[in-house]
Amino acid sequence: MAGKLRNDLRMLRKKTPVVTGPYGTDLKEYYILFRSEFKSLNRLLHSFDDRGIPLNTTYIDVENASLHYYPISIGQYALARWHDYIRGEAEAGEHFMRIADWFVDNANYSVELGAYWLTDVPKPEYQVSKPWKSAFSQSRAISVLLRAWQKSGDEKYFSLASNALIPFSKDIKDGGVSVDREMGTVFYEEYVAQWPTRVLDGHIFSLFGLFDYIRAVPPAYDKDNNALALELFEEGISGLLKTIHWYDTGKWLRFNRCDMPGYPNEDPCTIGYMNLVIGQMEILYHMTGKTDFKAFAQRWSAYLNPIGIINMYRLKMKTLQKLNRL
Repeated sequence: MAGKLRNDLRMLRKKTPVVTGPYGTDLKEYYILFRSEFKSLNRLLHSFDDRGIPLNTTYIDVENASLHYYPISIGQYALARWHDYIRGEAEAGEHFMRIADWFVDNANYSVELGAYWLTDVPKPEYQVSKPWKSAFSQSRAISVLLRAWQKSGDEKYFSLASNALIPFSKDIKDGGVSVDREMGTVFYEEYVAQWPTRVLDGHIFSLFGLFDYIRAVPPAYDKDNNALALELFEEGISGLLKTIHWYDTGKWLRFNRCDMPGYPNEDPCTIGYMNLVIGQMEILYHMTGKTDFKAFAQRWSAYLNPIGIINMYRLKMKTLQKLNRL
């Protein structure tokens, strides 16, 4: 925990590098400027397979450690390589396309649910033991596939990205990746479990993939899917604005709003996570023009003070102990 504290404190002044527009139809940089330095990109990234697809290590609370394909991380690394490519590194473009093809080769399909990707590693803190869907995975796949489509002109990438919209429209009870639709507070789940988990940054990242689709696929090209992506995005924005105050303690920010029986009532985010969500608020402000997002970014930036950090770590240690994550 002391090592985690040291690493987290180093993140205090490390602001999330964001792209604030203008956002045109050509999908250039992603909204966060991921760099392809392996370990600094994602601490769970471990190595590559023989095609250059990233492999993750398991979470700290998984008993049987192993390497596995983690769609969220794979998409993140693909976007980092995309940034290398648009800065002029030709080989990075080839690497990016191999990762895009991984999403093509590993998609699951059904008539009711369209296209989706599964993560085959347990998530014990949410009592998830079977391969699980994720709105975050869907979003990363859409962002990668649409860029591969624009780069290559190959319709297979566009078709798959379009089918990947469908799970957003369905509740987790029906095999989808959304919750709270019946309450008018739609939330997209990073971790699809038996109960809603409502991880804040996962919902926001999910919105980014939908926004990519709205940008890249105009109504003149595909009226129905553009309308679907726009509807899903607007539902997600509305749901976020109606519920975001639940994450704000007045002194810090909650990581999630989990309905699982026995889950701690207070699970504070880390410093690095706080900086990430502040950056996401800035991006959403530029996407939507809604000043509430800008106000939240300013409010939460003020929480990054010594008293707030000390109180967060006291509570975080209790939460991690209860979840068996220390």
